[in-house]
Amino acid sequence: MLMNNLLKENDFESKKDFQGAFEALMTPLLPYYTDGRKGRLKLGTGGAVYTEDVRQIEAFLRPLWGLGPYLVDHHHPELESDYLEGIRAGTDPQSEDYWGKTNDYDQRLVEMASLANLFLLTKEKTWDLFSAEEQENIYRWLMQINQHTIPLSNWLFFRILVNLAMKNCGKDWDEDRVRLDLEIIDSCYIGNGWYYDENPTQMDYYISFAIHYYSLIYYKFMKKEDPVRTTLIKERAIQFAQTFKYWFDEKGEALPFGRSLSYRFSQCAFWTALVYADIQALPWGEIKGIISRHMKSWMAKDIFNKEGLLTIGYHYPNLIMAEGYNAPGSPYWSLKSFLLLAVADAHPYWQAETTPIQYPLKQIAIPEARMLITTSKNQNQAYVAGQLEQKQAHVDAKYSKLVYSTTFGISVSKGSVYYKQGGFDSCLALSEEDTYYRSKLGTDRYHIHRDYVVHEWRPWKDVSIQTVVIPIDTWHVRIHKIKNQRYVHAVEGGFSVPVEENDRVILHDEGIEYESRVGTSSLYNISGYMNPIMQVPEPNTNLYFDRSVYPIMEAKLEVGEHCLISLVGGSVEKNETIPTVKYENNTIEITYGETKKIINLTDEV
Repeated sequence: MLMNNLLKENDFESKKDFQGAFEALMTPLLPYYTDGRKGRLKLGTGGAVYTEDVRQIEAFLRPLWGLGPYLVDHHHPELESDYLEGIRAGTDPQSEDYWGKTNDYDQRLVEMASLANLFLLTKEKTWDLFSAEEQENIYRWLMQINQHTIPLSNWLFFRILVNLAMKNCGKDWDEDRVRLDLEIIDSCYIGNGWYYDENPTQMDYYISFAIHYYSLIYYKFMKKEDPVRTTLIKERAIQFAQTFKYWFDEKGEALPFGRSLSYRFSQCAFWTALVYADIQALPWGEIKGIISRHMKSWMAKDIFNKEGLLTIGYHYPNLIMAEGYNAPGSPYWSLKSFLLLAVADAHPYWQAETTPIQYPLKQIAIPEARMLITTSKNQNQAYVAGQLEQKQAHVDAKYSKLVYSTTFGISVSKGSVYYKQGGFDSCLALSEEDTYYRSKLGTDRYHIHRDYVVHEWRPWKDVSIQTVVIPIDTWHVRIHKIKNQRYVHAVEGGFSVPVEENDRVILHDEGIEYESRVGTSSLYNISGYMNPIMQVPEPNTNLYFDRSVYPIMEAKLEVGEHCLISLVGGSVEKNETIPTVKYENNTIEITYGETKKIINLTDEV
């Protein structure tokens, strides 16, 4: 509990702050290094797609993402001893604690990257302390990665980092393999600093805390030897920073979007890698503000168990939202953000004053990320179209909601037999017989316009929907043009809010509002809906709130063509003006204060 308080009181501005935070995060782990086999940590129970032994190896190696940078300027005798002993045993094929021969697509190949980064950053304090025979064991265990098939994704950087580390340690490395891997990564480049990660419809945090992060480490060590590629890495990182910063709001919260959200404060790892690479993509004070506010925001959340260990979940412990590759040690990937500890004391970042994040535009289209993002006081909202990652859990919720808010979060499903199970906030859900609901998954076509987003999708082969979402500040209008050759029950869902005793529900003739401690969630009918009520989903489905509620309206659609229009609000400020919406002759007119949007749905969409 004391360590948790130290983290909550940390300002995350000075190097000493980050040093203290790293020590506070590691202290609860210390008893586990001597409680079991060498080179392993058993931090809890719970299944994953890999074996229990590999889960424990992962838990042992992942903290190296923070320990490596920490050891650049500091010593931690206990941890150093535990890790040298564990690495020695884990890479010795004659040891009973050997980490073993690896296979294609092996999780141990992932964890090799943290060990490689340790040797890149702290060769004298780690690699050089092993005997020649031990170094050869480490080399042989790591270089297995060159013999295996791995996904053509951010995983390629694990192989790149391993080879780069062995080169740095004076060992043979596969230069041709590294070149080919970098060329594959380069083939995933979209433009404006953005990549996709293996899947052309996946642009999530893996672009920031994986592809750019590892690229910047490569840049740091290969600037002289590979000037053409590293110049490109620098240019793309600077470009990426200009739009990626819109994923962070004024209070430090990042968009709850995509998979691997259990890695939590790794969301700001890209910014720490920029500092490490000495690339001033934004003013140092602005970068510092993003990192500091983000880290403070996370430390105020319920992300630790009673022992002080990081948990699986997001704003609170939650296995429901986890991926199949989330084991008890997985959340320690978040320590990648501690790369800052490898930055010299004299670097201007440490001297800079934190400044607010600067948004040149209140609303920005980022077509490379397939998003339109709006910014307002203490909240950013992302309107996403055309994204999907098919291989992971809850992909409809994590990639295909109509809007993602840094204030209201998103919900995942506990089931889809009944609507209550689904966590269908911020989306349209449909069923045939009031059971087995489904929401938008893939899209046939999409369009990111500077003023709106268009989705064309099919929940069934004989039901086609064109959805147009038009943001205006913290509000947005949703228009669903539906052609259905079967009866459809449609339910529109607004933003989720936490449930508390002092909340207030306000029912209007054409809508409903719910006032909560975080803000007000509103849903109004413009055309086609009825029965506005508050929906209480299953607990632990929202990523922010363990008990949540959100407004819904429904429509019962016989075979034919229909147009459903709603006004949806997620407001942080109280008593905000409600936009006026007019729909006539296929034209939408939205007025909000002095702002007016007029969109002809026939001519422009």
